[in-house]
Order: sequence, then C-alpha cells, then structure tokens
Amino acid sequence: MVSVAILGAAGGIGQPLSLLLKLNTNVTKLHLYDIVNVPGVAADISHVATNSEVKWFMGAEQLADAVSGVDLVVIPAGVPRKPGMTRDDLFKINAGIVKGLVEAVADNSPKAIIGVISNPVNSTVPIAAEVLKAKGVYDPRRLFGVTTLDVVRASRFVRDIRPDIDATTLRIPVVGGHSGPTIVPLLSLASTKLELTAKEVEDLTFRIQFGGDEVVKAKDGAGSATLSMAYAGARFADSIMRAINGESVVEPTFIPLAADPEGAKQIRALAAADLEFFAVPVELGPGGVKAIVQFPSVDNVTAFERKVLSAAIDALDANISTG
Repeated sequence: MVSVAILGAAGGIGQPLSLLLKLNTNVTKLHLYDIVNVPGVAADISHVATNSEVKWFMGAEQLADAVSGVDLVVIPAGVPRKPGMTRDDLFKINAGIVKGLVEAVADNSPKAIIGVISNPVNSTVPIAAEVLKAKGVYDPRRLFGVTTLDVVRASRFVRDIRPDIDATTLRIPVVGGHSGPTIVPLLSLASTKLELTAKEVEDLTFRIQFGGDEVVKAKDGAGSATLSMAYAGARFADSIMRAINGESVVEPTFIPLAADPEGAKQIRALAAADLEFFAVPVELGPGGVKAIVQFPSVDNVTAFERKVLSAAIDALDANISTG
C-alpha cells in the first residue's frame, strides 16, 4: 500500500486528481497540499467510502509535513495555460513553484518518487533534477515527467477515426517531449497494427501534438485540459503504485535517460542523441524506472515519423536548456 502527496490539490487538475486517487485502493494515506482552499477539498473527498486517510496541508509552513513520509509525490501545482499563452510564458511562473516544492521533497522524503505534471514539463523536470542534485539526493530512476495525456489522446484520437478500435487497450508509444512539436506519436509501432493513410497519419500526429489547444480554445479562456489531465495523472500514479507493490507495469513517460543508460542506447540512436531527458516507454519497478522498454525493431519507424522526430530534437533541446 502506498502513501501519496498531491501538491496543488485545490487546483483545476488537483481536485479531480485527488478524487480519482481517493478511489484508488492502493492508496493508504493521501496528503493534499495547496496554498489556498485545500481544507474544503479534503473535507469533501474524505467522505468517499474508501479506506485511505485524507489529510490537508496549507501554506509554506505546512509543506514539509505534507511531503514527509510519503512514497509518491504528484505535482500538478502552477498556473494553467490560457489562450495566447506559450509554454515559455508558463515557465516563467511555474518554474519557481516547482523548484520550491521539489526542495521540500528533497529535504523531507528524499526517496519518494516524483511525478511532475506542472507545465512546461520539458523544462520543469530538468529544474527538479537540478534541485535534487543540489540537495545531494538525485536518483534519476525516481523522477518523472507525466506525459500520459499524450498517450491517452493518441489512443482516443485513433478511435475517433477507427471506431472498431478499443481505445482502452490500444497502446501507441509517444516519445520525445510534452509540448507541441516535441510530442512524437509512433503510430507505426502501435500495439495493434493500424491501417492508416499518409494523410490520416499526418492529421493524427498534428492533433496529438496540439490536442491541448483544442481544450484551451473550447474553454474560451476559462482554463486548459484539467479533467483529461487528471485522468492521465491518475493513470500514471496508479502505474507507479502497482509497480511499488511489485507488479511489472509499462508506461511512456519523460525521464532522465541516465535512469537506464544501457536501455537508452536504442532511443539515442533513433533520435535522442545526447539529450539528457526524453519520453520513452518505461518498465516501472518498486524504485521507479526499472528499464527503458526496447522497441522490437525501429526499422518500422516511417520516414514521416523520423522527420517529426528530427524536428522535435531541436525544440526539446532548447526546452531542457531553459530548465
């Protein structure tokens, strides 16, 4: 059983994520932290009839207690993206928030697994890594950028044009990063062979890359993808918890490739080159990254996908450097 802290629990992602994790029977303790409004969120979901214990913590003076003695820390804290806002704009605000939260985790639960949702993930995860290095507790196997929403969208969007496909079982590796052109769905390596035209592949790739913009536009200034992100975050957290409990689980996620230097050789040869961070399918274990999952063959990666990968590298390199 697993103790979990959600940092940013009163926000647009944090509230539904807190509810979904309250429903997860792997959770024994659920710590909810935010700078405002978290007592009401905690009181509300504490009435849900599952066995986990819910505690709330509010403000900087209670942050250390919020992250003490937990196995998994999930960080959705920060401001959401609004129309016209780039991820660089987000970075200026969210970078400091993530830095402070990870410092508290390093000081109080240095062995905890950390899942960063706060955007821009391509830059906030490198910030988290630098904080952990400075604190002397960096373990690249225990730091993750949560890119599960890209994977979820890939499966769902394929079903939108192929209704006979089961989106719940379809697995499409999405590699690279977690913003626009750095998101690279490898449709050619899907768990079910997909019969798609070149135009469908191009359209799907673009929609998966920029699916977040659909939600920002539809919400008309009222926020970004919160409910689907909470679902994806809960799926990621569930995968981590199942792995902590001894199950072998595979989940694509944005990681330091130093977590598995040998396993990283394939993706480095295909695209990642010397990048320090990259989203890849990962086999999870009790200590975080157990191994980077190898593709049976990269020969099936199409010329179009290689072109998209090439375009992703420069943008991702700049994002990582920013962090």
